[in-house]
Amino acid sequence: MNLIVAVDKNWAIGKNNELLVRIPADQKFFRETTTGKVVVMGRKTLESFPNGLPLKNRTNIVLTRNPNYQVKDAIVVHSMDELHEELKKYNSEDIFVIGGEKIYEQMLDECDIAHVTKINYAYDADAYFPNLDEKDDWELVGDSEEQTYFDLEFYFYLYKRKQ
Repeated sequence: MNLIVAVDKNWAIGKNNELLVRIPADQKFFRETTTGKVVVMGRKTLESFPNGLPLKNRTNIVLTRNPNYQVKDAIVVHSMDELHEELKKYNSEDIFVIGGEKIYEQMLDECDIAHVTKINYAYDADAYFPNLDEKDDWELVGDSEEQTYFDLEFYFYLYKRKQ
């Protein structure tokens, strides 16, 4: 299973249920990487999308504790057990965990590949991603040239879980 995330230099991912910054090249990378795949997210992440609608051209799976929560064009599950049953239907290489903070924490140990866009800036944030550079079971295996968006520097990193 994969995960995909954009983090700042402190591994922050959001504030007030919003992304810290929207970088067109990162959004394009996200779209190209996840289109045609399965995306797993929490309810708050779904609700942060435009009009709170699922992502087009992807199988959207939303994890929420709310038993009455329903979303058109998305699969809603209410527990980790239910999520695991649903995920058995798909090739794990086609599954991308896309957030938010709690979902990343719950699913990190089940992922083998992490696509991390690292922004060289520290934002005011209230949601974070685990720092993979401090985890012994993860290693950086690929990185891009420095990218810029106005005055922001960022990099595309690929981490893999050590076998």
